[in-house]
Amino acid sequence: MDKMLKDIKAIIFDMDGTLVDSMWIWKQIDIDFFARFNKVFPEDLQKQIEGLSFYQTAEFIKERYDFDLSIEEMMDIWNEMAYEKYSREVNFKEGAEDFVIRCRDKGIKLGIATSNSRYLFDAVMDHLGLDRYFDCILTGTEITNGKPAPDVYLTVAERLGVSPCDCLVFEDIIPGIMAGRNAGMKVCAVADEYSVCDESEKIKLADYHIDNYNRLL
Repeated sequence: MDKMLKDIKAIIFDMDGTLVDSMWIWKQIDIDFFARFNKVFPEDLQKQIEGLSFYQTAEFIKERYDFDLSIEEMMDIWNEMAYEKYSREVNFKEGAEDFVIRCRDKGIKLGIATSNSRYLFDAVMDHLGLDRYFDCILTGTEITNGKPAPDVYLTVAERLGVSPCDCLVFEDIIPGIMAGRNAGMKVCAVADEYSVCDESEKIKLADYHIDNYNRLL
């Protein structure tokens, strides 16, 4: 941990699959969403939309799979389908909260850069009390370019008042790891069940890799 955090002034976390255990929600939501509109669910959908912002995901699915809905209607439906789970069932990944507290005690600034919507972030924030820990939060409804574009990480670093070279990113998917690298930041890849097929590539791309946060405590 001390080696990883040497000279680091800010840590920026992705949320889903990195800070909280929530990726299990989305495949079922996608299956149910396609079924609701009598569409065949593409098994590789999760891979197709990795890293996209909430708006970009709706835009992509609408155009690729010919949904007769506005982008806003699609996002509203997804928010409605996921809200209950984010507000009650989503929890920190193993050791994540203790690690966040340890970093905060060390005086490191903390941020969140998520592709998810502000609506769902607020649900899990209230459930887990995330606002106690983080100095800056940026969601996928507040940015134009999703990951692997560096925009979300660069914006959080700017708001934290920290140079990108002094930031460490925690990410669970390849586009997120690339976003951190493209921003000029160090990156720690976090293992997650829903990106296990990419684990070897994640390890190659990132500066560090952890199975869970307890390894850092």
